[in-house]
Amino acid sequence: MLMPNAWDAGSARMLEAAGFPAILTTSAGIAFSMGRPDYCAAGDPRKLSRAMMLERVAEIARAVNVPVSADLEAGYGDTPSEVAQTIRMAIDAGVVGGNLEDLAGASAELFPVEVAADRIRAARDAANEAGLPFVLNARTDAFLSGVDKPLEESIRRGNRYREAGADCVFVPGVADATTLETLVAEIDAPVSVVMGLLPDSLDLAQLAKLGVRRVSVGGSLARMTLAALGRAAEELKSSGTFGYAREQMSTGELNRLFGGS
Repeated sequence: MLMPNAWDAGSARMLEAAGFPAILTTSAGIAFSMGRPDYCAAGDPRKLSRAMMLERVAEIARAVNVPVSADLEAGYGDTPSEVAQTIRMAIDAGVVGGNLEDLAGASAELFPVEVAADRIRAARDAANEAGLPFVLNARTDAFLSGVDKPLEESIRRGNRYREAGADCVFVPGVADATTLETLVAEIDAPVSVVMGLLPDSLDLAQLAKLGVRRVSVGGSLARMTLAALGRAAEELKSSGTFGYAREQMSTGELNRLFGGS
């Protein structure tokens, strides 16, 4: 399933109108929309708090009638109890699933595998306590963190997270068919990937043939939108022309899309 990522209520409504049966949020896109960087170190005043992130997630969930799954980063806390509380808050925000990373904040280091598995287990238990279906997508950043033998580490962690209660395993940083085929064969769980980071990524048909079960696009739609704004701003500043206006949606289109007259 292809699940694109929204960063605010408007982008969520547009993705729903395009016909997607479910959408994800993007923590990077949400941060950018608030004029903040992605992946701030702990204690950085620019870092979005759990409350700030989940407030935006709730706005997105309320804006659409399709299921929403949230990018919950590393669970907004190191301990299993903090992760469990994040899952409870996410469910209260109206989502039906969430990603949980094993990257220990901005340090680019992974949690020890058993610590990461305990965090997944706490997330699963919290979701089960709510009595509602919740898809827990366990993300391993082995390919992004500089570990030795990232393929082997992703497989080891993916299977451990599945045992701890993850419904599927998300492995970002992989875009080639050979590696994806190995991950699908060796991880005993549905495999999720992110595409759209490069224009020549494998397409959805190729991914399905490899056995990939879930595809997101991360913050790429948000970055593309900001890139268009940057080009328009540069045109205004450098030439004083308004060629960018040829690409805009009309007020009428947007009003109809967003439920106006």
